[in-house]
Amino acid sequence: MLRKRTLLSIVSLVLSSAAFAADAPSPPDLQANGGTAWIAMNNDLAPVPGETPPSTFDPAHPYVPNGRAAQATFRIADTANPNLKPWAAAQMKKDNDAVLAGKNAFTARSSCTPAGVPGFSSYIVEPIYFIQTPKDVRLIFAGNQEVRRVRMNVEHSKNPRPSWYGESVGRYEGDTLVVDTIGMNTKTYVDNYRTPHTEKLHVVERYRLTDNGRVLETKITVDDPNTFNKPWSALQRYRRVEEGPLTEVVCAENNFGLFDWPVPVANRPDF
Repeated sequence: MLRKRTLLSIVSLVLSSAAFAADAPSPPDLQANGGTAWIAMNNDLAPVPGETPPSTFDPAHPYVPNGRAAQATFRIADTANPNLKPWAAAQMKKDNDAVLAGKNAFTARSSCTPAGVPGFSSYIVEPIYFIQTPKDVRLIFAGNQEVRRVRMNVEHSKNPRPSWYGESVGRYEGDTLVVDTIGMNTKTYVDNYRTPHTEKLHVVERYRLTDNGRVLETKITVDDPNTFNKPWSALQRYRRVEEGPLTEVVCAENNFGLFDWPVPVANRPDF
């Protein structure tokens, strides 16, 4: 009798596990199968309700993007943001003053430079493509073929060498792709308001599909104890588009002398 009860318990456990597996959410399919890509819906990172917000514009100088009824403006950062360390606020004020005096404001896209993380989420207009494999995920910004590589289901290196996009490791948590990035150099900003950071920067991005798969939402958490008084969070949303195959777009071509920041130029040709 005891043996029969034990067998029934095992069968019940197996059936319950199978039912749970069937109900568990699947990892998001973000790939460019058939040309699927994603275009950012926000000019800037949006705040997360109830959490510390990202940098934004100075209330005395509201940011007006292209395509609005009013004259477009460059971004002037709010250096009174209480989450900024004094050195960061001072650097941003110096840059604000230069822009107000007539200098063109820097953005990674207009200057053909890598945006870093989470600056990568501030790329707009051109789409982002995903390539997903069991070992890695690649995020490719079509505007300049900027590529981020995410190694899946591994730990971070002990001392990653600082680079433009750092070292990203990822995992799936149900229907969410989680990307954890460290090891970034200090040549980038975390946003289009020219907010700096140090090599202590640590960014976690959580990608999930919403609106029946038509929208990709990314929640971003940023921690850099040398730049910010506490971690902050932001949102970026992308709309699904069927762009077809990824095509080559070289940012630097026909862009010389357009902005105050020099376009990268090799000392000698590769051929």
